[in-house]
Amino acid sequence: MRRRMRSNRFIFFLVCMFACGCLIITSAAGSLAGIEGFAGTPLNILSGIFTDVTQGLDNLVSDLREIQRLRARNAELEEALARSQAELVELREIASDAQRLAALLDYTNTFTNQETIVAEVISYDPNALFKTIVINKGSRDGIAPGMPVVTDQGLVGRVIDVTSNAARVLLIIDPSSYVSARLQTTRAQGSVRGQLTGNLEMIMIPLDAEVQEGDIVITSGLGGNFPPDIPIGQVTSKRQFEFELNQVAQIRSLINFDTLEFVLVVTSFEPVDLSVFEEPEEE
Repeated sequence: MRRRMRSNRFIFFLVCMFACGCLIITSAAGSLAGIEGFAGTPLNILSGIFTDVTQGLDNLVSDLREIQRLRARNAELEEALARSQAELVELREIASDAQRLAALLDYTNTFTNQETIVAEVISYDPNALFKTIVINKGSRDGIAPGMPVVTDQGLVGRVIDVTSNAARVLLIIDPSSYVSARLQTTRAQGSVRGQLTGNLEMIMIPLDAEVQEGDIVITSGLGGNFPPDIPIGQVTSKRQFEFELNQVAQIRSLINFDTLEFVLVVTSFEPVDLSVFEEPEEE
């Protein structure tokens, strides 16, 4: 039985080999060109499909790699842009601080025989009833209560409290602040006080004094609390009610008190205590 199966397999093998040989010879002779073309058409179609699919997969893989590369490059550029923006902001802040400090240093030249020190504003009083700021200079820097505080744009206020490394400054826009002042043009005297709204007004102006919109108001030095001739602000309007003995003018300071960053403290000025000259009350 096994011999018969082996014999059949061998015969089948010989027949296949003979058929293959015949096909090869016939194909070489060109007799199977039509059959080969007909049979090759579906194979060519399948081959084209496989080629397109393979090419598409290659393109897809290439596109995915390119997308990953572009994403990585985009992340690098965004990081570099963020660093550049941070550096730009820092440089702008440095330039802005340098300009403000240069303006303050130039302004010190206007103080004859006066010594000043630059201080940075480190805190604003959130209480709307008291208009104060805190600066980063204190008693160890020579700061003392009563010292005037200014900028290149005019009077800021005066020191009221001092610690070793900080000081509190009462702004001139505080309702409890009074500054002896005069109109620069007519030299008319008055007093500038703060208001709850954060504005300024000049009171006690004589009735016969000429007050014009745009007049510059400066410190008079009377009372000994501030040096004379420090700009306070500019007249925006005036009023005079019937039967009043004085005029009142609204003043606009040139300083934006909400954005103060650097100030000058006049350390060589000593406020004058005039209370010793007051007559004692009779009992």
